[in-house]
Amino acid sequence: MLNMNNNAHRLKREILVRLTKIQLEGRLDEAVDNIPKELAPFGSTSIRCCIYHDREIIRQRVIARLGWSLEDYDDNKRISEYAKEALAREKPIWPIHTVIDEACNACVRSHFMVTNACQACLARPCLTNCGKKAIEIKDGRSWIDGSKCVSCGLCVQNCPYKAIIKIPVPCEEACPVGAITKNESGKERIDYHKCISCGNCMRECPFGALVDKSQLFDVVKHIMAGKKVVAMYAPAAAAQFRVESGQLEGALLASGFSGVVEVALGADITADRETEEFEERVKQSDKMMTTSCCPAYVRAVRLHVPQLADCISTTSTPMHYAAEIAKKEYPDCITVFIGPCLAKRQEGMDDELVDYVITIEEIGSLFVAKNIDVAKAESAPGKKLPTSSGRNFAKSGGVAQAVKARLKNPSILKEAIIDGLDKAGMKRLAELGKINTGELPHTADTPNLVEVMSCQGGCISGPLVVTNPKVALMQLGKYAEKGEPATVK
Repeated sequence: MLNMNNNAHRLKREILVRLTKIQLEGRLDEAVDNIPKELAPFGSTSIRCCIYHDREIIRQRVIARLGWSLEDYDDNKRISEYAKEALAREKPIWPIHTVIDEACNACVRSHFMVTNACQACLARPCLTNCGKKAIEIKDGRSWIDGSKCVSCGLCVQNCPYKAIIKIPVPCEEACPVGAITKNESGKERIDYHKCISCGNCMRECPFGALVDKSQLFDVVKHIMAGKKVVAMYAPAAAAQFRVESGQLEGALLASGFSGVVEVALGADITADRETEEFEERVKQSDKMMTTSCCPAYVRAVRLHVPQLADCISTTSTPMHYAAEIAKKEYPDCITVFIGPCLAKRQEGMDDELVDYVITIEEIGSLFVAKNIDVAKAESAPGKKLPTSSGRNFAKSGGVAQAVKARLKNPSILKEAIIDGLDKAGMKRLAELGKINTGELPHTADTPNLVEVMSCQGGCISGPLVVTNPKVALMQLGKYAEKGEPATVK
């Protein structure tokens, strides 16, 4: 996994902060077109062929931050024109992410390469284990014939010197469903009707060519217009900031939101109802139930493993129930979910109670733009305290634990956790699908509750977070321990 502390992430956040600052200051017309020049001034070291190319890529990054797709990019239109159109926009536009063609490196296709570490040893296990006879010895070391190689990886596994390496295409390698492929020019394209919105491609591309379409501009627009805008922050968002209880709420109110709802309260409703649903399914002798909280998982099943579709819990997600709370407490409000996830954007577009979904990156940028130090914010705790288990939804295993804590008879539970939807995770889903349809046997070891998290480690490891997942897990523990205990339903 690409470390989040890198130049691509820093540039993205810098653009968010600059754009938000000039929007808040009412200087979009005069300042937004200058962002590329400010971030790539003459005399600076260029990343691509020249400063002008760098500026063009930054220009397109700004347009994506304004919420526009780059598949329909018009290089004759000024950024300020895109900003004016964004100000007039009534709602976000699908798809939820896009590809910056100019930023894509058109990486060579994934292949194996023999390095100088090769010793052309007597054993030659790379050669003898290659069933396609794609390896021979040339000039004192192994050589791979790309026309014969089928990328099985046996040569890598058998080389005692680790002299053979795989040169991947990071975004394609990271996509668990094969939704990213090259076009005729070698640039990457996303099949949005195949994509599950997990965000792995954005996280792994070292050129930052795959980006989400920000909704922060729209949210700030409504706040500046004096509308009633309510923030709904996910437990994973709370785990990103080293603050005392109530300080994140205080910072959100200081940044212009009219009200704040803790999504862990929605998680408690989800846990209560999933527990009831699970007990009912056990009575009906259903083979299994899977959790419904991760929208990337739900979309993966709908599109790629339909054999599991009837196993997905029919209970709504914490985001949905939090939006219900917000709409009841603040009638006619604009609801804004704050989380770590690209897939929640897709879910938000499908849920009429959720108006916008912004990321932890974006709310952090808003705090910076408004000079808000969250650690120094005045505490404004919520009216009701959620349970610890509701707050722990943000970590892998947390949903299953929340259901278990509410069961009258916990011994009926046989849980399994799929911690991350990589290609291995998708394979495991396919196996469970076959068990559900009877293609594979249902055994005593078959789980009856399966929790699936698209991101390894859970939501605290989402593709749009700002804190190292290990640190976030510690923060989540402190945050969760202050919640109420769960009660048996």
